[in-house]
Amino acid sequence: MASIYSCKECNTNFNLHTNCLFPPDFYFEAGNKGTLSFSAVDTSKFKFEKEDKIRPFFETLDYWGIQRKRTKMMCVNCGKIVGYVYDDGPPMTDSPGQFHFGPSQVIPRAARYRLKNKALMITTET
Repeated sequence: MASIYSCKECNTNFNLHTNCLFPPDFYFEAGNKGTLSFSAVDTSKFKFEKEDKIRPFFETLDYWGIQRKRTKMMCVNCGKIVGYVYDDGPPMTDSPGQFHFGPSQVIPRAARYRLKNKALMITTET
């Protein structure tokens, strides 16, 4: 049973695969509420625009600060923002981290493609 994820605005198929979908209870510093998170996406289906804002933000107890760097993901056809790319995915190394305190911002982390549920149309085919 496969799911088809497409833009709610223009019905463009995003070619997302459920085998790249993180479980709904997977922990991310920036949170995962009301979104679907993927480890990989078809980059030809999205436009990416870097966002660097200097203003206070607060998303979760573990993800807050003054400067936010993330990348907007927009539908290639209609230009609607469908999500963001965060660098808070799983660590890319098996290192115990700086001073052996576990993974931190010092250890490179995999990108996480966080798509808003309200911007997606999800259909399942059998």
